[in-house]
Amino acid sequence: MTGPVGTSTVRLGVLPAAGRGVRAYPRTVYVPKVLLEVGGKPLLVRNIEILRDQLGITDLILLIGHLGKQVRTAIGDGSGLGVRVRYVEVDDPNIGLARGLHLVKDMVDEPFVTILGDEVYLDSNHAELLSGDGSWEAICAVKKTDDPRLVCKNYAVTLDDGGLVREVREKPESGENTLLGCGTYAFRPSIFGAIERTAPNAKSGRVELTDALQTLTNEGRPVRGFLLEGDYHNINSIEDQNSANYAARSRAFERYKVSVIVPAWNEEESIGYVVREFLPHVHEVVVADNVSTDRTAEIARKLGARVCSKPLRGYGEALTCGMDEATGDIFVLVEADHTFRARDLGKLLEYLRDADLVVGTRTTREMIEQGTNMRGIVRWANVLFGKLIEALWWSQEPRFTDVGCTYRAIWRDVYQKVRPRLVGIGPEFAPELPIEVLRQRLRVIEIPVSYFPRVGGESKHSGSFGALAKTALKMLKLVLSKRIARG
Repeated sequence: MTGPVGTSTVRLGVLPAAGRGVRAYPRTVYVPKVLLEVGGKPLLVRNIEILRDQLGITDLILLIGHLGKQVRTAIGDGSGLGVRVRYVEVDDPNIGLARGLHLVKDMVDEPFVTILGDEVYLDSNHAELLSGDGSWEAICAVKKTDDPRLVCKNYAVTLDDGGLVREVREKPESGENTLLGCGTYAFRPSIFGAIERTAPNAKSGRVELTDALQTLTNEGRPVRGFLLEGDYHNINSIEDQNSANYAARSRAFERYKVSVIVPAWNEEESIGYVVREFLPHVHEVVVADNVSTDRTAEIARKLGARVCSKPLRGYGEALTCGMDEATGDIFVLVEADHTFRARDLGKLLEYLRDADLVVGTRTTREMIEQGTNMRGIVRWANVLFGKLIEALWWSQEPRFTDVGCTYRAIWRDVYQKVRPRLVGIGPEFAPELPIEVLRQRLRVIEIPVSYFPRVGGESKHSGSFGALAKTALKMLKLVLSKRIARG
């Protein structure tokens, strides 16, 4: 055993990022699991930042395999993240974590820290990982839990009174142990010999890293446990990603700024109601005014809204203009005719903790007020278009009953991700936005919202049969073109 190792003397990080992520199907067919996002940031980037910011480690080796070109494209040489990255190709991702780690043996002659590329740590204490006396051959992070199912999914750890590991069990059948093993480790190069001396696991048929840790323990070499703080999520499935997203977003949700975007053209009769309705509840109201010939812009400004007044070609372009101008972290889209109310705002925002885009539906009969046009052919046209999108993007498992509802909420970073692909300048923008979010393999949730009679005039898109038919044709053309593009 070599001498003590402190934080300042560990300079190298090794991040395994080669797995297929089969349990997160179908998202991992198109995106490597380590690039799935939580809170708007890829898993791999989050763990690179932990190594960089908490441990001062900027020299990294990434093990890549499944869709590895995407990882190379996203991370590059690491300079964009303030680190230096080297890559090692894992030709057979089925060899497992231990054998994958063994591939870097000839590149490593010093202690190193490993964080699995598909795990999420929120408000963790990684900075203390190497703060002990340095008398270790390996360190594994553990977290206290009262949920035995989590232990059964990962590995169980038993520590003695001095914090040394006595037993490590990979995916135990029972979770009586309260210490959950996590994917953060510190190793000396002796781990490579331990991997070589460890027999394949009877259950998995391959050498497990946990078994290699047990080999070190059985040989009398000190393996220390590190008690991890904060939230921990092991991303194996889509549900794991959804849970981690909810946790990450909820931690700071009250600090996020909300911008309400209102597309408007000659809406002087109603715009005042809309601004007064929403402005007390949000950071800002942005009115995208298509150089109205009436007092729309004047009224909105007087009531405290920010007005973006420029020539616009339609509803879709007005919404993108407003979102481009908005300063919030969350964008909420509403109509200028006062058909939606702020009483549903909290509902959209609550579901946004769990989704990348939340869209409203006006097709719930109990929530449609008398006097609206959401009846008969208008209602059923929206339902049928919603089911068409469901069928065309079946693998994404969307559920839509209304493609024309403007009332929706989207994260700023999600909008920026899809912005280059948005081409609809008119009413076809309504189905385009959720389609593009789906094409990014992100989560869209539809919820019922109240729908009220418009104030003044009639809808420009569904006020007459001719207008409705024209709108439907535009939507159908766009929907089919997006599907033909195979996204």
